[in-house]
Amino acid sequence: MKKIILFLAALALSASAFAANLVNVDRNVGIALEGYDPVSFFVSGQPAKGDPTIRATHNGATYLFASAESKASFEKSPGAYEPQFGGYCAYGVELGVLLPVDISTWVIRDGKLYLNYSKPVAGLFAKDPDASIKKARANWPKLSAESVGQ
Repeated sequence: MKKIILFLAALALSASAFAANLVNVDRNVGIALEGYDPVSFFVSGQPAKGDPTIRATHNGATYLFASAESKASFEKSPGAYEPQFGGYCAYGVELGVLLPVDISTWVIRDGKLYLNYSKPVAGLFAKDPDASIKKARANWPKLSAESVGQ
């Protein structure tokens, strides 16, 4: 566990490259969630790749959708589907750093989508998710404000 935390701290030094917006996006194309449909995590229980022709913009990020129905659901209530902490690693936000994510680490807890850096990090998050979320929520305003300033 100490090795993972030390690794995350070292990675934080380079994490500013991922902090261009409040939402974790591919800097080259502005696409969030690596192009996965945010609604699919909730509706089908599995992430589905979005269609590049079906898109919507929210909080400065472009989301792709697998269907027009998914897009309509998102546009009706984006807060219900967007990932927590701008799509950055939830455990990283708990530690006070912005880290990229591995889509396969997704989890829905209390109707909210959380992502983490890697499967081992997702395991650390899963040990006490309520405490992790509480700490991350406390850190998020400062982290998100700093990311906008970069």
